[in-house]
Amino acid sequence: MKKTGLDITDIRILSAVQQHGQLSKTRLAELVHLSPTPCWARLDRLKAAGYIRGYHADIALERIVDFTQVVVTISLTNHRKADFERFEALINSLDEITECIATGGGMDYVIKTATPNLAAFQAVIEVLLSSEVEINRYMTYIATRQVKVSRPNLAKLIAQANR
Repeated sequence: MKKTGLDITDIRILSAVQQHGQLSKTRLAELVHLSPTPCWARLDRLKAAGYIRGYHADIALERIVDFTQVVVTISLTNHRKADFERFEALINSLDEITECIATGGGMDYVIKTATPNLAAFQAVIEVLLSSEVEINRYMTYIATRQVKVSRPNLAKLIAQANR
């Protein structure tokens, strides 16, 4: 199912921004093989249409501070809309939780945490368990090293989806 009305140039612009972040008008135009003014106009249109959520730096956190990263799978006791909304509001209020995805299947959520140590992680778990979100069960996995972090190859994903 085709989701967008984007053409190949739009895809190249989005791919360049995804890979390089904010770029000068000239550099972006070079990367997508378009003159600067129409390239910038397209970028503005893509931003206005909501295709670009923001720009972020990939910080080498391990070079700045020692930290413990833990991945947690969580299953809630109840599965009403209000239960999910309450859980997600709590998750969004905790800075130590860096990622959260809702899943189908055996677990309801997978979260990633970043804390200074295991004691601080345990404090986060205690907040979750003592709240009104009614966690049925959870499993923790301590991350020992990061093997890969990337964004999807936008052009490849779209090409495969359109087959």
